[in-house]
Amino acid sequence: LAAGGAVHAQAPQVVVTPIARDGQVLVSFDLGVGFSPDLRDAIQSGLPTTFSYEVELRRATATWFDRTVAAVTVTASVRFDNLTRQYQLARTLGGRADGARQTEDEAAVRRWLTEFERVPLSATSALEANGEYYVRVRARTRPRNTWFLWPWDRGAILGRATFTFVP
Repeated sequence: LAAGGAVHAQAPQVVVTPIARDGQVLVSFDLGVGFSPDLRDAIQSGLPTTFSYEVELRRATATWFDRTVAAVTVTASVRFDNLTRQYQLARTLGGRADGARQTEDEAAVRRWLTEFERVPLSATSALEANGEYYVRVRARTRPRNTWFLWPWDRGAILGRATFTFVP
């Protein structure tokens, strides 16, 4: 247990903030850690790199497994073009294109890959009044590298936030 605690303490954490507004559950999250030198080198080499986030709205149940109310996968990708010295950035939300742009700014690339504001997750009509819910975020990178130290293929639960839905 002591070794497991040490690994967990070193794991990057996602700050998760859910809000219910205008009939929607919106989630903001921020990985908030810098890149490892290996990840930065991989991006600088021109290797396309993708961060995938699985965002789930769940409700605790008395049975073994909690109920998933809604889920969405958010991806952010970067590819560095060594000839133009530009980063090509793209995002998808639930499999649909959500934005693309180019930049020369490495700090903007980090924000693009790790910070998300008001991602729509569910309609509030799917929630029960005064019900206890939580949002959890799992993350992984492609290509897989040593930045996340988790051996599981689906990624680690990096962030979680609990809230009570009050209509």
